[in-house]
Amino acid sequence: MNRIIDSHCHIYPEKIAHKAIEAVDHFYGGLPGCPCDGTAETLLACGRAEGISHFIVHSVATKPEQVPGINRFISESVRQADGAFTGLGAIHPDSGQLRQDFEELMALGLKGVKIHPDFQRFEADSLKAFRIYALCEEYGLPVLVHTGDYRYDYSNPERIVNVLKAFPDLTFIGAHLGGWSVWDRAQSLLPDFPNIRVDTSSSFPWMDEKRALEIIRAYGSERVMFGSDYPMWTRKPDLDFFGKLDLSGEERENISWRSCAELYHISLPES
Repeated sequence: MNRIIDSHCHIYPEKIAHKAIEAVDHFYGGLPGCPCDGTAETLLACGRAEGISHFIVHSVATKPEQVPGINRFISESVRQADGAFTGLGAIHPDSGQLRQDFEELMALGLKGVKIHPDFQRFEADSLKAFRIYALCEEYGLPVLVHTGDYRYDYSNPERIVNVLKAFPDLTFIGAHLGGWSVWDRAQSLLPDFPNIRVDTSSSFPWMDEKRALEIIRAYGSERVMFGSDYPMWTRKPDLDFFGKLDLSGEERENISWRSCAELYHISLPES
């Protein structure tokens, strides 16, 4: 088994996984690859076959009332994975009990927060979003945020700049190399902020090796984490692409596992 952490994995209960993947497919107008089934069991089995040693798992709440159930499911999935999963909690900006939601997800052992402004339909720099960031900052929790979409203006780089300025002590993880489909704007605006990290999920299929290297080096490999966006497609094409990048040994280790392990305090077995 390699020392690789997949920092961006969505999982769902088996009874709703198919419906959840259909919703994602519809949201993106069709996925570019064949999706997996979205269950924790398949993530673990396929990921280990592909050489992944640890997985950051989460799900998105589309309604405030879904938050407690999702977080219990993520926590139980972490327990059942016998040390292979680290879980992030779902939060919804329209919750009337936001602090209670935070305290409950922490009591469940979850290590951060996942939000998706485009899917949940709120501006990433709105006042209700700021309530989430303030609590993340207060509790010392990193927040993984879907960033970027040329079709919408919920999470585009200009809004993320406002968040990074307002919350300098927040650990902000910009999914999809900081801005899905708007990578040029993200690269021009975001890397100078020390409180942002990015993951590689849903990025490599849309760029060549030269472009990927430019973006990675704009942030620095110590702030970049490998991520697959499971279950949107199989992980192998991303791993193959990553393997071809002209990275130093240190850069490759940072992206493969070290940046993520340090952020979430994960101990991996020696390779």
